[in-house]
Amino acid sequence: MTPQQLLDQHGPREAMDYDVVVVGGGPAGLATAIRLKQRAAAAGAELSVVVLEKGSEPGAHTLSGAVMDPRALTELFPDWQQRGAPLHQPVSADEVLFLSETGAKKTPAWLVPDCFHNHGNHVISLGALTKWLGEQAEALGVEIFPGFSAAEVLYDERGAVRGVATGNVGIGRDGQPHDGFQLGMELTGKYTVFAEGARGHLGRQLIERFQLDAGRDPQSYALGIKELWEIDPAKAKPGLVVHTAGWPMASDTYGGGFLYHLEGNRVTLGFVTGLDYKNPWLSPFEEMQRWKTHPAIRAHLEGGKRIGYGARAITAGGLLSLPKLVFPGGALVGCEAGTLNAARIKGSHAAIKTGMLAAEAAFDALQAGRAHDELAAYPAAFEQSWLHAELKQSRNFKQWFKKGNTVGALMTGIEQWLLPKLGVQSPPWTIHRQQADHLHLQPAAAMPQIAYPKPDGQLTFDRLSSVFISNTNHEENQPAHLTLKDAAVPVNLNLARYAGPESRYCPAGVYEFVKNDDQTDRLQINAQNCVHCKTCDIKDPTRNIVWVTPEGGGGPNYAGM
Repeated sequence: MTPQQLLDQHGPREAMDYDVVVVGGGPAGLATAIRLKQRAAAAGAELSVVVLEKGSEPGAHTLSGAVMDPRALTELFPDWQQRGAPLHQPVSADEVLFLSETGAKKTPAWLVPDCFHNHGNHVISLGALTKWLGEQAEALGVEIFPGFSAAEVLYDERGAVRGVATGNVGIGRDGQPHDGFQLGMELTGKYTVFAEGARGHLGRQLIERFQLDAGRDPQSYALGIKELWEIDPAKAKPGLVVHTAGWPMASDTYGGGFLYHLEGNRVTLGFVTGLDYKNPWLSPFEEMQRWKTHPAIRAHLEGGKRIGYGARAITAGGLLSLPKLVFPGGALVGCEAGTLNAARIKGSHAAIKTGMLAAEAAFDALQAGRAHDELAAYPAAFEQSWLHAELKQSRNFKQWFKKGNTVGALMTGIEQWLLPKLGVQSPPWTIHRQQADHLHLQPAAAMPQIAYPKPDGQLTFDRLSSVFISNTNHEENQPAHLTLKDAAVPVNLNLARYAGPESRYCPAGVYEFVKNDDQTDRLQINAQNCVHCKTCDIKDPTRNIVWVTPEGGGGPNYAGM
């Protein structure tokens, strides 16, 4: 049954109306909702705000390193320490390492660019912070609906956004409703703010519909794969922040590692791989496992136990790839727009700041009696903000690394270390890029194959055991949320030309090529394993794979990540 047939047979959908609808209960969406309620309380105004969150609770799907710059949080809650925000571990030391296969060269502190200095920042679980932000939002009167996926954008007769509809529940794998069927619900508002994170399902549609990326550089992404370890107390160095470049990445491939010591004998570590890589034999998951075997990383982990795993795409194009932030009836905030600062490897402070700026513009518009127009005050305020200045300074970061790691390291040193010492806060040049990430993949026959070692089950692991500890689960009898525009493309093009890269770029074992009875090949999609990282939606060479929302509440359930 098509969605329209379901509506015709079971409709109309229940509708709820609010002043502002926020899609996504991460740091950006919750900051939006909190600032709206703060402004309303200060003005003595009534304001209804709802947040839709597809995870089982705020923070369940949230994944980041994370070292957090508390600047935006301090603007949102100057008393966050008294309120008990979970920023417990200040950064105590920074290390920047350049790795060869067995060696490591530590960059002298005086040579480390400012973007890698973390004095005043905190090593945190962003999931824990997101859960705390949800509690603060609810205390202010924000309605939060966890376990509800926004599946459709609603438009009025003028084409302006008027809200969203949640997905239908109780549709079987065959597309037919079963006993537990419930129609989705419409949530409408005078303004709708989209905060779905990197490569948001609805945000992607809005960018295309309103041509928000016209005249911008193509967006660039990376895949971050993360683990959480409990380590030997004798090895614990609370607050130590380690970043690595070099091995195991080839010199023409963007990537690097991070390892942060939390409180409580825990270490969070991960590897980031730019999704513009060329070699279809490359596996970001296997690169992460191989990176852990380096003596400089192994030394932190031996004798410890892995207790968490996750993966998430990261928007890394920066200011030059930033789409227009507003459209009739709504706005994009946080990683939905792409405000992460790749040079600092930080996005949570930007997410909170953009949410606050969008909220300010929306509240002022509502007070003026406006609705469903463009919140022009939001991008105007963003351009005058400290965040814009920060992103402007690092606007060339990813572009330089696309010219090779040596050029990238050299120019980052010039732009982020030398120029500030000369009193130049923003480089006087701008480097543009032309190609989207999925267009970089080369034919498998033209690229060297990569032999990855087998996991040992103690330091290195396979995908399925990793997905298991991400607590990922989806209702089994539902349509696959990983869809194909053309079912013939995976075998006829991807397997034939690129040796089936989806079986390697997915960090959760969702895609595998198997043999039919007649020995022909087919792509099997294990949607149950999906950790919602969105890599397939980004890296598939023909953009044939389209990620759509599963039933609400499905996906990973990260704890302590």
